[in-house]
Formats: sequence, structure tokens, C-alpha cells
Amino acid sequence: MAAWIWIVIAVGVLVVLALVAFGAMRGRDKRQRREQARELRKEAETRSRQAEERERIARQQVREARDSRKAADEASAHADELDPDGATTPDEEGVHGRSA
Repeated sequence: MAAWIWIVIAVGVLVVLALVAFGAMRGRDKRQRREQARELRKEAETRSRQAEERERIARQQVREARDSRKAADEASAHADELDPDGATTPDEEGVHGRSA
């Protein structure tokens, strides 16, 4: 065979090898990106669950605070019924303090 045929064959083999190597690199990059995306989704899901739990706790604390406020208002109203002359406003409590 002529030398130029061997050169063409060698160049063809090199081109095929380069294409295979390029495809393998792209495949590896895709796998790495998929893995990174999977990790990011997992982290986002975890953060979302944590945020939902914190929101649930916050809603519960708001309910408890409202209940406490209601109980305090009822106790204050009852105290005012028992001793109307001793009723103070929140402003007076801050200035004069509570008398015991």
C-alpha cells in the first residue's frame, strides 16, 4: 500500500479516537452536573422541610401568645370588676409601676 493511504488511515483513527474521547468527557461532565443538581435538589428539599417546620412552630407560638394575651385580658377584666378603682392603663403602669 502507498504511504499516503496509511497516513489517511492514521488520521482517520486519530479523528475517531478524538471523537470518542470528546464524547466520554461530555458524558462525564453531564454525570457530574446531574450529581451536583441532585445534591442541590436534596439540599433544597431539606431546607424546605426545615422552613416548613419553623413556620409550623411559629404559627403554634402565635396561637399560644394569643391565648396568653386573651387569658391576661380576661384576668385584668376580672380584676377590674373586683376593684374598679384600682384599674390602671398600660401607660400608667409604665410610669408609676404596679402598686402591691
